[in-house]
Amino acid sequence: MDRRVRVLLRLFTAHPARTVVLAFAVAVLVGTGLLALPAAAAHGGSSGALTSLFTAVSAVCVTGLAVVDTGAHWSGFGEGVILGLIQVGGFGIMTLASLLALLVSGRLRLRLQLTAQAETRSLGIGQTRRVLLGVAGTTAVVELVVAAVLALRFGVRYGRPPADAAYHGLFTAVSAFNNAGFGLDATNLTPYQRDPWVVLPVAVAVILGGLGFPVLLELLRHRHRRRAGRRAWSLHTRLTLLTTGLLLAVGTAVTCALEWTNAGTLGLFGTGDKLLNGFFAAAMTRTAGFNSIDIGALEPATLLFSCVLMFIGGGSAGTAGGIKITTFAVLAAAIVAEVRGERDSVILGRRLSSQVLRQALTVALLGVGLVMSATMVLLTVTDEMFEAVLFEAVSAFGTVGLTTGITTELPASGRLVLVLLMFVGRLGPVTLVSALALRERTRRYQLPEERPVIG
Repeated sequence: MDRRVRVLLRLFTAHPARTVVLAFAVAVLVGTGLLALPAAAAHGGSSGALTSLFTAVSAVCVTGLAVVDTGAHWSGFGEGVILGLIQVGGFGIMTLASLLALLVSGRLRLRLQLTAQAETRSLGIGQTRRVLLGVAGTTAVVELVVAAVLALRFGVRYGRPPADAAYHGLFTAVSAFNNAGFGLDATNLTPYQRDPWVVLPVAVAVILGGLGFPVLLELLRHRHRRRAGRRAWSLHTRLTLLTTGLLLAVGTAVTCALEWTNAGTLGLFGTGDKLLNGFFAAAMTRTAGFNSIDIGALEPATLLFSCVLMFIGGGSAGTAGGIKITTFAVLAAAIVAEVRGERDSVILGRRLSSQVLRQALTVALLGVGLVMSATMVLLTVTDEMFEAVLFEAVSAFGTVGLTTGITTELPASGRLVLVLLMFVGRLGPVTLVSALALRERTRRYQLPEERPVIG
């Protein structure tokens, strides 16, 4: 092997975060190559490099944005590749590699454990084995249960043949739990907007995937301890569940209030269907990408509010994107502490370290900077309205996949911008930046302290 190649590989594998970035990049390249094959397209010809790359990145990064109709453009082989990429991306490619090593050898090497820890955000090396097995079991159970419910509904209520109903149910369930949002129908889930037996199972799968695996595993560990369960939960679990509930409630209320009389979205529904679709729309902004109403018909205020929810995203170490709800909660706690004039930031009876606050601020500001930069670039290459362009950029960064319909109208340069946003959004700004940092230095001295004027 060439010396420069060996040096480059050693550079990326020396740090777990770099390994994760390299692994996702390899998955994208493999997916792009497979989707570019004539066998992957329904028309029997090559889909082109850009379409294949965009779809592969969207699938691996569990986003759901698409430049072609998934069900019509891709063949059965192509859809299978997309489904596999979604599963690999959601499960975490290094988590998958670690699980395979665990099954084969029965134990993990230290470096592989560190890599899996960087991917799953497990709290300690000793927990990696349990986390990996828990992730695999949870993923299989949720996806199979939701797939069975959907397949039964598609077959009984909509008359699909058993094989077709099972395939659509499985594809939708995998896409939902992994927060991908890929659908086989051109209109996504709008044909089922009045059917809670389709809408609610998809929403439940999205919410569970968006909570994050550490939260799900902790809930499973304490499921038999009903009285002491909540007190035994970690701060991360309590914070994730509380913030998730608040965002879902606020998202549902605001969406319903803004769209209640909009004839293009909720205006023609009865009260029950309005609440159902308002809740579904709020849940999908947790980075799922499914839609039961026309996103392009939303009011500008709703689009802006949805951008906020998509930017926040879901739980850490799960299939959701965004800056993560724990980051949002930590920043909110810091603001409250500063307004009150308190020295320490406190949340749910726990004091937050300054390192956590710096990390939260770094993630949020990097996210804002990236989204704003991408939005400015997109505005220069397209004539679309600002709110639609901003929505598309936030959707890509948050790996949401909701779209106002302009993705297919973007030029090649605009699509490449979305590709970058999806890739960075899946890995996280801090992970990507730390992976690209070629030198790691620790300052061995302290400089004099001085306070600038703020505000």
